[in-house]
Amino acid sequence: MHAKKLRSSRLHEHCTVYTMKVALSEHHGGDEDELRQSAAVNFKRVATIAPAAILLAAIPLCLLLLLLASSPVQPQDYPAVQAMGDQNGSPEEPGAAAWAAVPVAGEKKCDVFRGKWVYRPDAPAYYTNETCHAISDQQNCMKFGRPDAEFLKWRWEPDGCKLPWFAAAEFMETTRGKSIAFVGDSLGRNHMQSLLCLLSSVDEPEDISLRYTTDYNFKRWYFPNHNLTLATFWAPFLVRTTDARGGQTLEGILTLHLDEPHPSWSAEIGAFHHVIVSAGQWFYRPLIYYRNGRLLGCSACGRENATEVSRFQAYRMALRTALKAVMERKDREGGITFLRTFSPAHFEDGDWTDGGSCPRTRPLASHEKKLEGDDLEFYLAQVEEFLEAERRAREVGLKIRLLGTTRAMLLRPDGHPNRQCNWPRSNVGRADCVHWCLPGPIDTWNELLLYVMKSDRGVKFAQ
Repeated sequence: MHAKKLRSSRLHEHCTVYTMKVALSEHHGGDEDELRQSAAVNFKRVATIAPAAILLAAIPLCLLLLLLASSPVQPQDYPAVQAMGDQNGSPEEPGAAAWAAVPVAGEKKCDVFRGKWVYRPDAPAYYTNETCHAISDQQNCMKFGRPDAEFLKWRWEPDGCKLPWFAAAEFMETTRGKSIAFVGDSLGRNHMQSLLCLLSSVDEPEDISLRYTTDYNFKRWYFPNHNLTLATFWAPFLVRTTDARGGQTLEGILTLHLDEPHPSWSAEIGAFHHVIVSAGQWFYRPLIYYRNGRLLGCSACGRENATEVSRFQAYRMALRTALKAVMERKDREGGITFLRTFSPAHFEDGDWTDGGSCPRTRPLASHEKKLEGDDLEFYLAQVEEFLEAERRAREVGLKIRLLGTTRAMLLRPDGHPNRQCNWPRSNVGRADCVHWCLPGPIDTWNELLLYVMKSDRGVKFAQ
């Protein structure tokens, strides 16, 4: 309800209030259908009422046309994609209210973030753990004994259209001479490693990390034939973080300075053309929050003198700080900031520390799972902050785009390493139901990334 009220107040600030309602109509119970019915009734009355009444009846129609013409979340130049019939008979899923601000596709456009997983037994593999040498043992499921490969045969299929396959050569040409930074937690690094493997079929990457740091959490790779650099900046909270003793160990109860971007990435981010921001899972920990140098409160920290602060509100403030810092430091023409949405974990019968696992071997159907609880709160916080950041970006001529991976990954409990991985140090023996196998469904993130990049340039896809 809090997120809904925030949306409602923001809608009335601008002339685009009715445009926003299209993006949120699915969440609010079919407002668009009601508007369509209202317009139809008005047309029936036109023939029998006075000219003044005709004018009044035309107003809802004008508003309806404005509603259908745009969406504040989806870029307006998303290209047409090959249409197809609903051959798989996917019903509208229960719990669709969870997808509050997922982009709404226009008549000839495709909402690639909404769809279903379809079994494609003959689907070719982009790469394997033998052809890509950049897969870490933490995500190398096949190397460490995953007995099945069926999880690789499912393809994300948007409703009403088809998502193009990832074309490595095309991505290379699109990003030739550029640099891409992944800022956030280890899922950002997981995302980068997927892209690294996808591109290695075209150009052999060089690990240049040691030119910058010996810290495994900060990696850089360079593709010499295309002058392309990929980098990961590990900052799981996005903002400056200290431990109870003022250090940087990320052990015990941590302190977040919610209005200060983490210096590990903020000092260097201006040198990158494209920046992909993602975080969330670490905010489940007990945390203490500071803002403007003063104690704001904490989440589950156990301190009697500290005000309890919602972890979702703290996450919202940290995300706002990070997105603002990225856009303030960007001086590259044509660069895009991406906010990748929340990637849900799939633990069953426990969690990280108490024996939880993710043993499933196939995706869920769209009606079997809905986004709810804490995961939904994180997702809504991201969408709200994205909408605000997009408004600011338009004012200064910058670009920020939403990479909506949440819906697709919610349905893939089969895509995690589970116990088929080799965790470093203290995590040995634990099931991993947060990160994703390589290769695996996370490769879809880069299909979506290429789609949005090309959409932003107005490029038409081959039909």
